[in-house]
Amino acid sequence: RAGGPGWSFFKKDTDTRRSIEGGGLIISGGNFHGEYPAKVLDFLAIAVTEIANIAERRIERLCNPSLSGLPAFLVADGGFNSGFMIAHCTAAALASENKVLCHPSSVDTISTSAAKEDHVSMGGFAARKALEVVQNVETVLAIELLAACQGLEFHRPLKTTKPLENLHALVRKHVRPWDGDRQMSPDIEAALRLVQSGEALRAVEQGLGA
Repeated sequence: RAGGPGWSFFKKDTDTRRSIEGGGLIISGGNFHGEYPAKVLDFLAIAVTEIANIAERRIERLCNPSLSGLPAFLVADGGFNSGFMIAHCTAAALASENKVLCHPSSVDTISTSAAKEDHVSMGGFAARKALEVVQNVETVLAIELLAACQGLEFHRPLKTTKPLENLHALVRKHVRPWDGDRQMSPDIEAALRLVQSGEALRAVEQGLGA
């Protein structure tokens, strides 16, 4: 109000501080606490990582000839070519890494600022972990996309559904079939871009008439 003290707000993860300009007085309002978004982000990571867990199991079933009926590791001349063996190992490693990253940050607290902040949210770490989990999940989905398209090659000239044929055609614009061992990281990165950009989803939706 006119003639009253000036107020400035310094927002932190667990507090709002008001300082009376020129008066040297700081009032700790405690108006909000970062534990609420921290818990949401922890649960987000836990929920999203299940997508990678399921996708990794599908990759394993595709690569395992006793379960898929396809050539081992989705490549001809198995033994000479390793095919999707290391790609599956990559997906399994990322899925396993997520299990560690999904330990909730919000259960932890360390007193700081000379015990003025005796219960902290660890919300920043929860956010960073959630982002890393999502990135790992996207990479696992990219590997599954490549493996599924490779599996379809062994069923040609048969056709699958319109949405999946659309998706297969999109992937083949960027990644050629796996007819022999080569560096796979460029293929994974290309498929990852399709996942992250939404192109893969749009190809499926077009096939569904959505």
